[in-house]
Amino acid sequence: MLRDLDLPLSRRQIASIVEAQDAPLALWSGAVSSGKTIASLIAFLIRLTLAPDHGLIVIVGRTLQTIERNLLDPLQSVHLFGPLARHVHHTTGSTTAVILGRTVHLVGASDARAEGRIRGSTIALAYVDEATLVPHSFWMMLLSRLRVGNQSRLIATTNPDGPFHWLRREFILRADEVGLSHWHFTLDDNPSADPGVIARLKAQYTGLWYRRFILGEWCLAHGAIYEMFDPDRHVVTDLPPIRRWLCDAIDYGTVNPFADVLLGLGDDMRLYAVSEYRYDSRRERRQLTDAEYSQARRRWLAAVPHPQSNVAGVRPEWTVVDPSASSFIEQLHRDGTASVTPADNTVLDGIRTVSTLLSADRLRVHRSCTGLIDELPGYSWDPDAAERGEDKPIKADDHSCDALRYGVRTTEALWRPHIPTLLEVAA
Repeated sequence: MLRDLDLPLSRRQIASIVEAQDAPLALWSGAVSSGKTIASLIAFLIRLTLAPDHGLIVIVGRTLQTIERNLLDPLQSVHLFGPLARHVHHTTGSTTAVILGRTVHLVGASDARAEGRIRGSTIALAYVDEATLVPHSFWMMLLSRLRVGNQSRLIATTNPDGPFHWLRREFILRADEVGLSHWHFTLDDNPSADPGVIARLKAQYTGLWYRRFILGEWCLAHGAIYEMFDPDRHVVTDLPPIRRWLCDAIDYGTVNPFADVLLGLGDDMRLYAVSEYRYDSRRERRQLTDAEYSQARRRWLAAVPHPQSNVAGVRPEWTVVDPSASSFIEQLHRDGTASVTPADNTVLDGIRTVSTLLSADRLRVHRSCTGLIDELPGYSWDPDAAERGEDKPIKADDHSCDALRYGVRTTEALWRPHIPTLLEVAA
């Protein structure tokens, strides 16, 4: 099979592919763009040709969409897999694919409920993308389903997480006991990596993400989350023309501050936090009702000036709301607010996206957003949670930061095609 590929492979990639064939559990971890996904997919294809006829073949990822993007798209690339790519068939949105003539089941495992999707199955071969993002209970259920004698295999990849993550504690550090073969990859292990791409990746990741995704370390989250934030660089007085008013994004509070951040896409291909509405009931000594917040939001948006003109009034394409604020979402609907949607509240993904935008100087904040500007430098990782193996921000003075994260993450499909310097990184 390796002869059918026109890919340069490093010695480490070839060694891992060969050694994985006899490993019950095989794991590739390390830096982004280090060649681990390509090596693991080649190992998977080889094992697929040897898999017994009885037993399911499954590919597991956080969602069906990530499986399609991270795995099936590369497998269908003639540039990467040559003539083998013609034997990978999949219809977007389908939960099965046909690879080298075998039916492969695609399983999204974003939470513990996904465990039910494989309960009772007999699995001959499994591939897990980004194993640290799979729930522990799902992983253990998957292992229990590998029941085709000594012919069953599990192949997995991951970027590092915290040092107390269950995958490291229970499997990597106990590799000999649990039958795990593990290979750690760095950027230097990928002979196909373009030097310009590598330089850009190193520039775009900072702090925690640099140590995990570039250096490949299993390290604690600590210190400032947005340590790359520089008021001299990121806070602006003048705005460019805004080509799309993407959303206003709301972190709802009654006792805690209510924060609403208006996000726009500028003509210079940057995102801008253009304006902000905040209400702190403790400071004002009065709580507002849902109806009053809705009214205040409409007044604020009606007064937002368009950059470089005397025109006021903005209608964002979406209103993105803290998903826990169900009563306020209902109030917005009653008031005729169009395109209201619960926010994507995947915390780490949102933080990582905002961090990357700030590092690449693709996100700036207007000086009028004083609440957001005050919060960004102090937004920090919770050291107590880190000691328990969790990556969590400290839940204090984070309301505008949360609103910004909601807006950036939820509208990503709208702005990403216009910001080409941000890469969809293939791990």
